[in-house]
Amino acid sequence: MQFRILGPLEVTDAGQRLPLHGASQRALLALLLLHANRVVSSDRLLDELWGDEPPGSGIRALQVRVSQLRKALGGAAERLETRPPGYLLRVGPGELDLERFTLLLEEADGAEPAAAAEKLREALALWRGPALADFAYEPFAQAASGRMDELRLAALEQRVEADLILGRHGELIGELQTLIVKHPLRERLRGQLMLALYRSGRQAEALAVYQEARRSLVDELGIEPNPALHELEKAILRQDPVLGLTPPIRAMQPAPGWELRRSLLVAPESTDCLEALLALAEPLARKPPRDVILAQLVTDADALTTATRLVSDWRAALIRRGLAVRDAAFTSSDPGEDLVRLAAEQQVDLLLVDAPAELLAEGVPDRRLGAVLTGAPCDVGILVPRAAGPDVNRPVLVPFGGGDNDWAAVELGAWIASALGRSLTLTGTVGERDSGRRDASRLVASVSLMVQQLTGITVKPMLVEPGAAAVIEAAGEACLLVVGLSGAWRQQGLGPARLAVARDARSPTLFVRGGLRPGGLAPKDTLTRFSWTLAPA
Repeated sequence: MQFRILGPLEVTDAGQRLPLHGASQRALLALLLLHANRVVSSDRLLDELWGDEPPGSGIRALQVRVSQLRKALGGAAERLETRPPGYLLRVGPGELDLERFTLLLEEADGAEPAAAAEKLREALALWRGPALADFAYEPFAQAASGRMDELRLAALEQRVEADLILGRHGELIGELQTLIVKHPLRERLRGQLMLALYRSGRQAEALAVYQEARRSLVDELGIEPNPALHELEKAILRQDPVLGLTPPIRAMQPAPGWELRRSLLVAPESTDCLEALLALAEPLARKPPRDVILAQLVTDADALTTATRLVSDWRAALIRRGLAVRDAAFTSSDPGEDLVRLAAEQQVDLLLVDAPAELLAEGVPDRRLGAVLTGAPCDVGILVPRAAGPDVNRPVLVPFGGGDNDWAAVELGAWIASALGRSLTLTGTVGERDSGRRDASRLVASVSLMVQQLTGITVKPMLVEPGAAAVIEAAGEACLLVVGLSGAWRQQGLGPARLAVARDARSPTLFVRGGLRPGGLAPKDTLTRFSWTLAPA
């Protein structure tokens, strides 16, 4: 049996397409395939499939959909298993096109250029259009589709890199020009086109590509090109011999003058919170090394001069402390969408913002934050700052319940603890003897072992009572509380428990929404969460 989601959803058995009738049945299958071989809770399936308008029959409606899908799967119906607290779809090795795609990318990584190019072409040939194309307007599919399309574009850039090493610069020019029309702010594509033109004896056109890239970045985002792109321009101006073709090397390397630089984006809504955000960003930018991008977006042109001076002064101060820092200040009629665009184009691992007043008052994201949470490809951290406490060696504390954003919170919490030289405390809930529900100690222990293996930091498990009160009490002994957002944040915002934590916790609190790109603990060359995650596959 073959399952295909790199394009419209399709299932075939022995070469024959299975009839999947009804949008809700297809949506259920798509959701289960996005979490293949993992249990998806009934609550999450209800939220994702019906959103704000759940069926009157509740869980019974979901059971009907599951029964219909089992019938559609025919002889493979046993693959769809009932597993508390929900359902699991078993998919064998090589049966899901996304799995085959990522496996080919892994095989291409580190291979000789010719082999890498062949593997990447084979991987890209699996695509039949945008991922989950028939669910383009469904909220549950939009983030996953964006994630997979980002992976496809990264693979395409890798294939171009291999072709450049193999001397195929002439045939790449037209393809790269077309790609840049679709992705005008993608600096790596611009650099590849510059190199292809230069190697084809078209130095003036290569330099014109840089100038056009600079105009686009300044006009659209208010920032200068990445230092790597600027260095490539200078190398072309002096006709540096390093830009010429070199014999193929065993491991595929980026084009000369180009380095994929990952970064942290700090974008306060209130300038009063900038110092608190930077106090968190600075250690993260040091371990492992990252650029820091300071962005101040204003809606009133009269405020632009002040905003520009603010980020420029902070940039100078951070550079004196040894950080690589870039800054941008510009007017925006839609700050949320502009932050999403910045995060997508600047290889951002983590976007740090402050909690808006509306979030702390009602628990609901305002328009700016809602756009960021919906569209940013990276992890998003929403900081609720507190007055600085005594400088003691307090741990970073992360409540863990096993949700997608809880995993992202663990990754970010471990990264922060490692950067600060602190320990990490993971909390889970105690058991209930009357209901037979066991405590979370086994799950928390498994996560602790993973974190210790990756970071070497001390991890302390802790069991607490369910609810906000116990988390707030435990957070009193922490230097920072890191909390994953609910998987249903679109419908309920923070929700009552997290809202209570946001209002009452004595320590600074960072709410986390996991992104499409890898977390800060990922290996340097990792491009997406599909090839890196702390969570077990």
